[in-house]
Amino acid sequence: MDAFLTHRPIQHLIPPSGPARLSSTAVVFLSIFFFAGFLLTASPASAVPMTNDPNGFEGIPWGAVFSETANFVVAEEAGRIKGYELKGGPPPLGPIVIDSMRFMTVDGKFARVIVKYHGSDTHQRVVEYLQARFGPLDATPGQIAGGAFQEYAWQGDESQISLTYNKRRDLGVIFFESRALASSFAEGMMPIPDLGGATY
Repeated sequence: MDAFLTHRPIQHLIPPSGPARLSSTAVVFLSIFFFAGFLLTASPASAVPMTNDPNGFEGIPWGAVFSETANFVVAEEAGRIKGYELKGGPPPLGPIVIDSMRFMTVDGKFARVIVKYHGSDTHQRVVEYLQARFGPLDATPGQIAGGAFQEYAWQGDESQISLTYNKRRDLGVIFFESRALASSFAEGMMPIPDLGGATY
């Protein structure tokens, strides 16, 4: 399987099965890092077929059990949902430097990765990278939202990728997630202020 993260592979860093040692509740971060199915509110026609479904992220399969280790630390938790980050900071997305990367679990199962970045140049590189990796976007007028927000989506049998870019705030957020587990995030989700209050 080709790696998403070319500079810092993380497949070998997957935490072993076992009970997680949980950090104190970090509710203030919930509105930023996890919420309901990023572009799941978009119509199915807006998602292009994924040409290379990874069934996970960087070799870590969807549904894998996470726990806090020397490499991963619990960054937030709220009931059934927990978020982990690499202690060394976010690795690049392919060749692209990003702002943050959070690995989300629901009921202890790996289900989603949230990537944040900023900058129009970075956004262009991200879109090009995702198209090269997962297939070209549908350029039909109306399939890609214009205005203040640009939205893109890829859908495979096991995985889906959703991207929203806020042009006014120059902020992009990407979801890599399990289709089977995505609906489990619906409860307790909060809007993202940087994306105009939308609950994606």
